[in-house]
Amino acid sequence: MDKLTRKHGGKRSRTLTDRKRGRYVQARPAHGKVSDIAFDATLRAAAPHQIHRSEQRKQVAFSVTMQDLQRKIRVRKSANLVLFVVDASWSMAVAERMSATKGAIFSLLTDAYQRRDRVGLIVFQKKDASIVLPPTSSVELARRALADIPVGGKTPLTAGLALAYQVIRQQRYLYPDVMPLMIVLTDGAGNVAMTNMPPKDESHRAAERFQRDSIRSVVINMEHAAFDQGLARELAEHLGAPCLTLQELRAESLYATVRNELEQL
Repeated sequence: MDKLTRKHGGKRSRTLTDRKRGRYVQARPAHGKVSDIAFDATLRAAAPHQIHRSEQRKQVAFSVTMQDLQRKIRVRKSANLVLFVVDASWSMAVAERMSATKGAIFSLLTDAYQRRDRVGLIVFQKKDASIVLPPTSSVELARRALADIPVGGKTPLTAGLALAYQVIRQQRYLYPDVMPLMIVLTDGAGNVAMTNMPPKDESHRAAERFQRDSIRSVVINMEHAAFDQGLARELAEHLGAPCLTLQELRAESLYATVRNELEQL
């Protein structure tokens, strides 16, 4: 039910909410919860039993028991959070990667103007990861933040995933109904660890937290087909995410991929 109510392309996503806000769409048995009772549905549930409740009806005109109570099921529009996590370590394609990501971010922010969606960017390179663009719905803020992005060095994949997890958890705390989507652009070949674990094992463990917390992710495999060792696919498996290879890494193709994933949230 939750997935069906949220599948609306081109609009803000719709999600079920336990709060007393949002449009009342149906009712379900309350099972003891009495915080948001649907009186119409409760009366309908109790009506067939009135003939058997003659004793109670000596004191009340209409008998309602706890078993009759129905709770309201509400839906409300929720903003999406698209967080790009991009490998900015040295490679022949790093400039192409950044150009495509910037273009996709601007397109998403233009789309998000009326939906209050937010887009952010984390890059990882050298020995650490950094938030280049904190989650925002401002095109102008993004334009300034993305003007100069550091590149080069090794590939601290775990640091990128750890920072992304932290940002998403913070956004979920600030906006409980937000629907996050992480887009990871990498070849999966992390070579810098944050602990004593091998970098590959460490990044897989970091990735499993996203799957455990039901954070939707997509891996864009940046490895050249001739040299692909399947590392990006392994990372995607631990994330519980699809691993995609774009024929052309351009802003338009990356943007289309993200929009398609958002429509499935």
